[in-house]
Amino acid sequence: MNINLQEKFAGQYHKKADAIYFTPGRVNLIGEHIDYNGGLVMPCAITLGTWVAIAPNNESRFRFKSLNFDVQTAVASNTINEKDGSLWANYPIGVINEFIKDGKIIKGLDFLFYGNIPIGSGLSSSASIEIATAYALNNYFNLGYDKLELVKIAKRVENDFIGLNSGIMDQFAVAFGEKNKAIVLDCETLKYKMVDVDLGNYVLAIINTNKPRELTDSKYNERVAECQTALKLLNEEINLHYLCELTAEKFALHSHVITDKTILNRATHVVKENDRVHLAAKALNGGNLEEFGRLMYASHESLRTLYEVSGKELDALVDFCTDYEHVIGARMTGAGFGGCAIALLEKGFEEDFAKHLTDYYVDQIGYPAAIYISEIGNGPYLITNAQG
Repeated sequence: MNINLQEKFAGQYHKKADAIYFTPGRVNLIGEHIDYNGGLVMPCAITLGTWVAIAPNNESRFRFKSLNFDVQTAVASNTINEKDGSLWANYPIGVINEFIKDGKIIKGLDFLFYGNIPIGSGLSSSASIEIATAYALNNYFNLGYDKLELVKIAKRVENDFIGLNSGIMDQFAVAFGEKNKAIVLDCETLKYKMVDVDLGNYVLAIINTNKPRELTDSKYNERVAECQTALKLLNEEINLHYLCELTAEKFALHSHVITDKTILNRATHVVKENDRVHLAAKALNGGNLEEFGRLMYASHESLRTLYEVSGKELDALVDFCTDYEHVIGARMTGAGFGGCAIALLEKGFEEDFAKHLTDYYVDQIGYPAAIYISEIGNGPYLITNAQG
């Protein structure tokens, strides 16, 4: 963090913050569009994230300010169950509402948020704010929730208070993240295992297409429906709950029942992408970063040609990475149609990569992408040095 949040808090509230907390954002390393098909995802926490500074007040109200947004708001304790006009503040308001509904006593607080996750990029800025608020309150008031309970609370905020029908991966990844580890997560059962990720002489480059994603929701729902169609056809021969119950080999034995080429392509991606998650975990466990990079490229090609969710912007980024000798793997991450790509970039070439990628992307797309260099970081924590 290149700002002094304690100093900023004093400027906003004319007093010192009692505590400052950090919660990361996340990327999904591999395993895309298979969570709703019973498959595995492999997210990790990143070192971009959300900081929140808090201090009590004696006004029985919650005041919310952010260094990222001009809009600020204050909510009385007895109206915390109502949405506020300032959209970003609804995430912490929703968390406090869930705690109070659960019988917890939350006294009036002043909040100051700051984040360096690009908004709308698919790096889970909303989940980061939710978990940042939940973790801070749980720690500050000693409420006794464990991490999984905080994750479920944050998901309820997203689904019920905000009104977005998203899954649990984002909140889980930012809460359970560990430095230099990825999470292999079954989004249905919430069973997970940690996988060591030794990037060695490489860093994680996160590249934001800077493209608005208005069509994501409609295309997302379309893909879900197409997968359900494939599942229904396969169930004429075998009994399945999810497409990802099939290995690639077993799928090949039964795929003849899917005669529509588009539906077959969708199902093929799902089954093979789930296999790639298993192979990726094996590669990382064996310290084979080159094989992991190859699987990243294969994942993107499948998302481009079979699932058709990448788009020219993401494809341009990955095409550049394919030809750039100091990148060993790249793919889109997230729902697609914009958002971000990730790449494994050799250390020492960050500036060269950014310059040449920017030139290429502007030539292909017409405007620049944004490039962030990250490591795989920890989940939420208290910053004991309140100077930030």
